[in-house]
Amino acid sequence: MIKDTTKAHLALLGANLIYGANYIIAKGVMPNKIGPTAFVFLRLAFCVLLFWGIKFLFIKEKVAPKDILRLAVCGLFGGAANQLFFFHGINLTSPIDASIIMTITPVIVLMFSYFILKERITKNKILGIILGGSGAVFLILYGNKALGTSSVLGNLFVLINALSYGFYLVLAKTLMHKYHAITVISWIFLFGFIYVFPFGINPVLNTDFAAFTTSTYLTIGYVIVFTTFFAYLFNIYALNHLAPSVTSSYIYLQPAINFVLVSIMAYFLVNSPYEKDISLVKILSCVVVAVGVYLVSRPKKNKI
Repeated sequence: MIKDTTKAHLALLGANLIYGANYIIAKGVMPNKIGPTAFVFLRLAFCVLLFWGIKFLFIKEKVAPKDILRLAVCGLFGGAANQLFFFHGINLTSPIDASIIMTITPVIVLMFSYFILKERITKNKILGIILGGSGAVFLILYGNKALGTSSVLGNLFVLINALSYGFYLVLAKTLMHKYHAITVISWIFLFGFIYVFPFGINPVLNTDFAAFTTSTYLTIGYVIVFTTFFAYLFNIYALNHLAPSVTSSYIYLQPAINFVLVSIMAYFLVNSPYEKDISLVKILSCVVVAVGVYLVSRPKKNKI
């Protein structure tokens, strides 16, 4: 029988494979077909229906009034702010830039975990974060060119998204001990939708749905079903069995996944906007990133 921790690691691998592809897929329809705020509105709206539908059918659990405020904060940082800043960021900048910047999340999570959860910092985690972070730094310093679709403002938005997501991971962990994962994620998305509604309703009403193609609907469907529904389920399941710092460390895989997809696009498509981003330094950096994930995910043995 597969151990729960092994299942959690497999869930994280699946979630980050989905996220890695999402950088390119989501950017493919913005802003020509749909704006980022409208995209987030639809994403949250459909997932509120999906998660609450599952909760009503299978999870008969009530939330204590004292925990509503904490769920509301999780909804702000894990449902609204991170998604709005991510989609506006990826709309402005390149997929490779965004996936690189997201690798700062484990550092953020480690700091929040230390202060909020009193989580011990192990040598494996420190070494893994250093290696993974080094791979990201190499990508930024030697592989990332301020050409094409790169944007300082877009990169800043993605960074704010990483900060929001890191805080959400730690805060959500404190609720995992009391409630079922579906209960937590249902409330997070409900609050997230409430926060986004005032900003998103007009962009959605002004979206020209008649101009959508089959590809557009498939892209939006991928983001709703896989990037949001399944990926959040995978992450929330992993939080039940692993520390937030381990969960966030898998973000280091996203630049590698994104790089592979960009390489495939550059090889098969003529005049791909990302073909100049491919280099030996990026390949080597992605290998270092993968090693960092492995070290952080190993069981802790030594404490400092």
